[in-house]
Amino acid sequence: MERVLITGAAGAIGTVLREPLRSGLVELRLSDVVDVTDLAENETFVRADLTDFDAVLAAVEGVDAVVHLGAVPNEAAWDVIAGPNLHGTYHVFEACRRHDVSRIVYASSNHATGMYDVGLPLDGEVAPRPDGLYGASKVFGEALARMYVDRFGLSAVCLRIGSFKPQPEEERELSTWLSHADGVRLVQAALTADVDFAIVYGGSQNTRRWWPADTLIGFAPEDDAEAFAPLPSSAWTRQGGPNTDRDHGGWVA
Repeated sequence: MERVLITGAAGAIGTVLREPLRSGLVELRLSDVVDVTDLAENETFVRADLTDFDAVLAAVEGVDAVVHLGAVPNEAAWDVIAGPNLHGTYHVFEACRRHDVSRIVYASSNHATGMYDVGLPLDGEVAPRPDGLYGASKVFGEALARMYVDRFGLSAVCLRIGSFKPQPEEERELSTWLSHADGVRLVQAALTADVDFAIVYGGSQNTRRWWPADTLIGFAPEDDAEAFAPLPSSAWTRQGGPNTDRDHGGWVA
């Protein structure tokens, strides 16, 4: 691949991915609703609101792959979630179809299955059990990816990303942590894997991990959250942690 687009490039994950992903590329194209500055020699920036299909079409044109990170990144009210996470995700997939993009890496979330019990091993074959509107929006994106692969022949890898942080901060994250370095390895594997479609959990090689090691895209994590134990205890009984609380997100009447 010579040209790769990152949507949501100004966000927490996109900011970390920029430097390692641009190595060896002719162009790493960055897109967001806010400006991305300090561009490297082979980086370009295209401003695009995901709800504006024409803007998304322009951002996608000419690239070989898209790493679709752009979204409202956690639980929120429906009118906040729906634009970027539903309409925006559709716009990205449809733009990729029209421009013959060879690979889409879709940032899903462990919250797509957040209502499963703590400790239960999960892989990409389990039925979704989202823990809120955010998780449900990620399930929609996975279903959209599956449809575009089956109906139109696109190639997509959906990443159910765990707790992407410099280090884990509480007990639950000893199981769900995805280190920055492993996050880079995850996306690189997703961009290059010889698959048509896959759903893969994004967690580090944590001693307490709930999700079995990936066998689909060749993701080989190296970091272990146990190095930060012990951490403040968590009372959560379901994998989505705080997102599983009835009133989480502030939209429940």
